[in-house]
Amino acid sequence: MGKKLLGMNVYDAAIMRIRFILNTFPRVYVSFSGGKDSGVMTHMVLNEARKFNRKVGLLFVDLEGQYRLTIEYIEYIYSQYSDVIEPYWISLPLSLRNAVSQFQPQWKCWDANSKELWIRDIPKQSISDLNYFDFFVDGMEFEDFVPRFGDWFSGGMLTACFVGIRTQESLNWWRTIAKEKNNFDGKQYTTRITQSVYNVYPIYDWNTEDIWKYYGKTGLKYNKLYDRMHQAGLTIHQQRICQPYGDDQRKGLWLFQIIEPETWGKVVARVNGANQGALYAKESGNILGNLKISKPDNHSWESFSRLLLESMPKKTQQHYENKIAVFLHWYAERGYPGGIPDEGPINNKSMPSWKRICKSLLRNDYWMKGLSFSQHKSGAYERYLKVMKKRRSEWQIF
Repeated sequence: MGKKLLGMNVYDAAIMRIRFILNTFPRVYVSFSGGKDSGVMTHMVLNEARKFNRKVGLLFVDLEGQYRLTIEYIEYIYSQYSDVIEPYWISLPLSLRNAVSQFQPQWKCWDANSKELWIRDIPKQSISDLNYFDFFVDGMEFEDFVPRFGDWFSGGMLTACFVGIRTQESLNWWRTIAKEKNNFDGKQYTTRITQSVYNVYPIYDWNTEDIWKYYGKTGLKYNKLYDRMHQAGLTIHQQRICQPYGDDQRKGLWLFQIIEPETWGKVVARVNGANQGALYAKESGNILGNLKISKPDNHSWESFSRLLLESMPKKTQQHYENKIAVFLHWYAERGYPGGIPDEGPINNKSMPSWKRICKSLLRNDYWMKGLSFSQHKSGAYERYLKVMKKRRSEWQIF
């Protein structure tokens, strides 16, 4: 699907989308992260909300591992627009991915049992009561919390959630906008998330230069963390703000050490593997398996993969073996009854090989997204383990 020119600049197009949503949806909230894109969208939506004389929800899910400068910016936004927002600053114990350790593949932010290790104290203005939301379960996945919040906020009414993603940032985000899907009133910049909630992407067609032109021309405040990133040598296209230990986010983990050294010690102490992640996240090759991988000369990719599995903690080993078993069985029924090839391109998802499996293991790709798997929903993993124990016995794999 190619780009469709609208005959207007991206700012005017975004304003048009925002006004349409404010005119149409009885319930509206903004999903705010404190990043540059999210900041632009939040400024635009809340300034338009003032003109419409209506309140909108402002959701920030605080994952504990945040830069001090980001928290200061978020506090400013909540204060600056207090007249037009329903504030939802969330500081609840959510399960998150830890991509820098096989011994602790997940961690829980704001875990009451690890209070002495918290990177920050819980903000006084945030929601931290475990009973505040009737749907909340201690340790539920972040990916489950977000849509459940949307349903709760909607109260069954038609609801829009503004999200500040741009297709320039990610191929997956481009697919979100471009693919045929359930949208609202034919608006390609919307996606139905639940029965009553639609995500809205008003700045999806902006590029990075547009973002900074907006801040420059309006003079509106942005997160000063980006100034520190610039001083650290990152280009405007490399700068990202997110929780530090995830699969993609670990690439920026080293920045904590440079930008906020006073926070760095707490980041290292909070989860297993953080220091290793910071040391090696910029590297390519076997450390994280991003661009190229290699193996010992006396090993095939299959034998090297099995060696890596044997070196893991038993629980982690079983997790990866379950995923690989499904991968192998799926291809055995689709043209590879004698087994998948040993060699193959590591970045081509349509061609199976043990080399691709090895790449996922070297990257500590816990949910095996590189093999086209996705994360399990909260509560489903234990049932999955029971099913996989039976299936592996039937398939005789591992």
